[in-house]
Amino acid sequence: MQKKIFVTGISTEVGKTVVSAILTEALQADYWKPIQAGDLDNSDSHKIERYISNTKTKIHKNSYALHTPMSPHASAEIDNVTIHLEEIQEPTTSNHLIIEGAGGILVPLNNEHTILDLIKPEYHVVVVSRHYLGSINHTLLTVKLLQEKGLKVSIIFSGKEHVTTEAIIKKMTNVPVIGRIEEEPYFDQNVIREYAEIFKEKLV
Repeated sequence: MQKKIFVTGISTEVGKTVVSAILTEALQADYWKPIQAGDLDNSDSHKIERYISNTKTKIHKNSYALHTPMSPHASAEIDNVTIHLEEIQEPTTSNHLIIEGAGGILVPLNNEHTILDLIKPEYHVVVVSRHYLGSINHTLLTVKLLQEKGLKVSIIFSGKEHVTTEAIIKKMTNVPVIGRIEEEPYFDQNVIREYAEIFKEKLV
């Protein structure tokens, strides 16, 4: 059965792309980042390409590739374009699909829509939670909103373990935890593949 997993975070720079690479490798899935804002020469799609080692994955083109590393609505304005939901079309594939969001779920795309509007009912949403002051609140708000939309939600913790933070998040959200990605000194194909093997059984 085809799986479609949407990877979102509780903030920016929490590890979404590394998680996306691990899930892509674990399922030998296709990868798609609908909106890339900034760093177009070293985009998240480029990073995924470097991180994975399977030969089955296809990396699909961004629907919008914006030049400034800002919220998509602001980056689009600088590029003199407007993001339209109807132009963000999920790529056709018979393979599993990993979809990476931009920032958190309420990051604006335009004056009306947010990342949340890209998440379809059939998607399984993986929330990447990284400990910092305020991360409990951000995680609970994110999971609660996704649950209110009736979506299937799991969590992956990223970074150095913080026992009390993770315990209260698990207790208050009551959603599955796929695992944790440690504060690794670096990520390369070998490290990504090791995590992919660990997480694979939680994804089948």
